[in-house]
Amino acid sequence: MRIVFMGTPGFAGVILRALVGDKDIEVVGLFTQMDKPFGRKKELKAPETKTYILENHLNIPIFQPQSLKEPEVQILKDLKPDFIVVVAYGKILPKEVLAIAPCINVHASLLPKYRGASPIHEMILNDDKIYGISTMLMDLELDSGDILESASFLREDYLNLDALSLKLAHMGAALLLSTLKNFSSITRKPQDHVQASFCKKITKADGLVGFKDAKSLFLKSLAFKSWPEIFLENNLKLLEVELVENEKSHKEGEILEIDEKGVLVGCLKGSVCIARLQAVGKKPLKAKDYLNGKRLKIGGILA
Repeated sequence: MRIVFMGTPGFAGVILRALVGDKDIEVVGLFTQMDKPFGRKKELKAPETKTYILENHLNIPIFQPQSLKEPEVQILKDLKPDFIVVVAYGKILPKEVLAIAPCINVHASLLPKYRGASPIHEMILNDDKIYGISTMLMDLELDSGDILESASFLREDYLNLDALSLKLAHMGAALLLSTLKNFSSITRKPQDHVQASFCKKITKADGLVGFKDAKSLFLKSLAFKSWPEIFLENNLKLLEVELVENEKSHKEGEILEIDEKGVLVGCLKGSVCIARLQAVGKKPLKAKDYLNGKRLKIGGILA
């Protein structure tokens, strides 16, 4: 089975590894985003899927086109794929590509829920009790094609974005292998577009928080752990946040307790414990040390 794989981040890398490791599958090409400037020095960083292929010296050609137009369409045709697999590629596929071979997308939600760029963030932010993933036959619209298979699990513990992404990626890899090997016998299920919900691309501004609702603040800390993190109006980052309770009413940002574990901060609804704080341009500090430096005490306001 000849597969062209289109994917960019680490989530896609987990699934690519599973395809490469399967004896019935030959990955005949990787299409991924271009290397992008990263960090303060703006050094070019390769997508994680590309890095995986290069570091393991795999004989898989890598393509990083700016768009999927005529030259790339012919390249795809010449690769003679049985399937094109798309996982967090970051580009919309034109009809010319969709016509080459069945295009199967692994999408990290139980479609039609959370179509779009940030489904895993959305699961966390909405405090979902069930997490899931779908394989879908792609069409011209965003995440609207027929569902092929899906898998899910009941939430037992709160997971941050990295942990949930990894778990869903491994689940998605197993689901994709099932979909590819059973493709001809799978009954496609059209999506109920009336039930569709959508999620947007995450921006830096999404990390701005206040002390209104403790549960919401905690969920944002999980969803935005890697980027953009969560921060107050003064850009003070709140690191390692735990939900303590979500019922009592306090002044926004009131310091309730300080100990070695962190600072207990009140919200209009509930309270959170914050283990570390990081001011702009500074290293992260234990919350107790940061508060001592600012001469903030119990009864004061963290703002």
